[in-house]
Amino acid sequence: MAGLRAWVAQAPPGARVPSTRALIAEYGASPVTVQKAVHVLASQGLVESRPGVGTFVRAARTVRPPDYGWQTGALRSPRALPPPATPLRGRLPDAIGLHSGYPERGLLPERLVRAALARAARADVALSGSDIAGLPELRAWFANELARATPTGTTPPAPRDVVVLPGSQSGLSSTFRALVGFGRPLLVESPTYWGAILAAAQAGVRLVPVPSGAGGPDPDEVARAFDETGARAFYAQPNYANPTGAQWSPELAGRVLDVVRDRGAFLVEDDWAHDFGIDSEARPVAARDDAGHVVYLRSLTKSVSPAVRVAAVIARGPARDRVVADRAAESMYVSGVLQAAALDVVSQPAWRSHLRALRHQLRARRDLLVDSLAEHVPDAHLEHVPPGGLNLWVRLPDATDVDRLVRDCEAEGVMLAAGAEWFPAEPSGSFVRLNYSGPDPDRFPDAARVVGRALRR
Repeated sequence: MAGLRAWVAQAPPGARVPSTRALIAEYGASPVTVQKAVHVLASQGLVESRPGVGTFVRAARTVRPPDYGWQTGALRSPRALPPPATPLRGRLPDAIGLHSGYPERGLLPERLVRAALARAARADVALSGSDIAGLPELRAWFANELARATPTGTTPPAPRDVVVLPGSQSGLSSTFRALVGFGRPLLVESPTYWGAILAAAQAGVRLVPVPSGAGGPDPDEVARAFDETGARAFYAQPNYANPTGAQWSPELAGRVLDVVRDRGAFLVEDDWAHDFGIDSEARPVAARDDAGHVVYLRSLTKSVSPAVRVAAVIARGPARDRVVADRAAESMYVSGVLQAAALDVVSQPAWRSHLRALRHQLRARRDLLVDSLAEHVPDAHLEHVPPGGLNLWVRLPDATDVDRLVRDCEAEGVMLAAGAEWFPAEPSGSFVRLNYSGPDPDRFPDAARVVGRALRR
């Protein structure tokens, strides 16, 4: 109905819109099409209906700009929070998106998710609330997943130890508030997940960076940071860290756990990429601990669907009770429909088949991007090829203006994420994070050419 829109645009204010019968005759459209077109124009404020009279072209209204100046006095100075991170930005049309933090749709179990949501919508959970800690069956699934990795002689977690969350981001906020506290220090790897940096800022937690590289942090540095600051918690991603892709060795995990135990502290383990192993399997540090020192976070959001924001925290003893209390105050409970759908997906035999296929798809994408960088961006340094996860952590020459590089690449249709967003303090070099799970992997060589040209400039 472009013709009707054009007529409305040229008609004077107050002009009567022709009747439905006249519009059908004029444009050869069906009655339903005409009614939809008029409804759209009305919703856009271009026409208005007067019951019993007709539909008329709406006169342009002179709108007085609202004055929100009073809020400045009421709100005073804002708290300093990090700006929205690059991975949250949508992909520009036809751009090659290496900046995102999520896998593309083709890497998700789409058929399983659609079927699970349909079944959940027909179940009782669609019309009822949920327990504060989550559906018992889903809590049991999370507990059993960690129990599978628990060695003999260590007590596995129980379903009661599990608290279901509306995504791991809320779990980080609750854990930091409940176990660290406002103004208290929290050790974090550097670089580390930008979402943890944001959650700490919102909780008023003071971050203490601990250098970490391709093999993880130095346990002696972790011990020194604990002793110097009096911190009682260390946030880390031992499996496929975001952004570096590092995976702790069993020896390193044991040494860090010893440091935490000796100081009566907590290790907040974020197992965000548990389902994204490529050359190895995820090895949760929490499986080695039954004394409550490790607070374990696992999310299904990235591996199941971004629309199914379901995660869990596994904590034991009073730590678990404090997290539950914070979650109750924050959001009461997680949607039962989403919980039921998530449980449905991961309980299907096809879920394991999907993960096996996903491993091969991620390997092919990762290796293609690695090869493309080696060929077209020779000045880029990749300290190691990550054994899992979704990202490459690429160091550029120290003189690189990373922000300008990101802008120049975006102007040529390639979206990157500047590495500074993953540092809790000053960056230790010039980095970009490249996600190899985004759309159009066949265009990775083209993206690398653009980066190479921009870097040479």
